[in-house]
Amino acid sequence: MTVVPYKEQNTGKKEQVARMFDNISHRYDFLNHFLSMGIDRGWRRKAVNLLKAQKPRHILDVATGTGDFAIQALSLNPEKITGVDISEGMLEVGRKKLRERKLDQKITLLSGDSENLPFEDASFDAVTVAFGVRNFENLERGLQEIHRVLRPNGRIVVLEFSRPRKFPFKQVYHFYFRFVLPKIGSLVSSDKSAYTYLPESVAAFPDGEDFVRILTTVGFKQTQCRSLTFGISSIYTGTK
Repeated sequence: MTVVPYKEQNTGKKEQVARMFDNISHRYDFLNHFLSMGIDRGWRRKAVNLLKAQKPRHILDVATGTGDFAIQALSLNPEKITGVDISEGMLEVGRKKLRERKLDQKITLLSGDSENLPFEDASFDAVTVAFGVRNFENLERGLQEIHRVLRPNGRIVVLEFSRPRKFPFKQVYHFYFRFVLPKIGSLVSSDKSAYTYLPESVAAFPDGEDFVRILTTVGFKQTQCRSLTFGISSIYTGTK
């Protein structure tokens, strides 16, 4: 069963996810850092560092949101970073952030669908996705598109929430994700559905070795999963 934010509506996941992020875009950055207690910044750094040896010149950041991962990727000193997202609300917040930091010459944010990327084959040295693959309407299709736009030997780096398996962190995480996070998220963002959808989408996502198998199925090689912070999130990598 497909998990969607607004169960009472008869629209597809893609449309609902775009609307959800439009609704919460004005508070997204604050909530992201607040609800993770700032740990998400360290996760992004670790994910970006996995591309250091490759020294990518052109990077694509899929489901870029407000551009946080793209900004972090500037530490690799690439020539250009392109971010794509289906939420115009998130992109507008991101573009404003880039202008304020004078980073809009290095990073370009475009409206785009992860399952139909508006780029030629073999256009990028690396593709990153942070907390976005679980929002794909068709996961394999989105990963196939990423594979298509990567150059030979190009690398994918995916940062995504996962589910802790070990006691007692599994129980603490479950309580926080199910009961605390939705309440805080709905209070601050005024969209209760968005922060109910978050734990539901994480629970439904094929994390760990299941996701590694999917990466392999769509054509990636040297696939690997690295668990972070007791399994709260994971970094997945693969090479074309």
